[in-house]
Amino acid sequence: MHRNLPNEDELYDLAELFKVFGDSTRIRILFELFDEEMNVGDIADKLNMTQSAISHQLKILKQSKLVGNRREGKQIVYFLADDHVRTIIDQGINHIEE
Repeated sequence: MHRNLPNEDELYDLAELFKVFGDSTRIRILFELFDEEMNVGDIADKLNMTQSAISHQLKILKQSKLVGNRREGKQIVYFLADDHVRTIIDQGINHIEE
């Protein structure tokens, strides 16, 4: 089956999405969010990084619609936006392990 080539805007958006996955810190954050929702401080502790560095990467992940967030009191809790994120990473892992 031959798929039609997406239009230029879709190709650009797809390339931008894959750029987001091109950073190992962002991948590590996504892995941390696979099993549980977390705030910036918890992610920073788990990855042994500063909250500022994690916040910067979370902003990019949020702009790319890969993570969502909600306020719980004074905390902002982050989570995977949907199951597509997990699928993309799982497919990538399967590909490199072949």
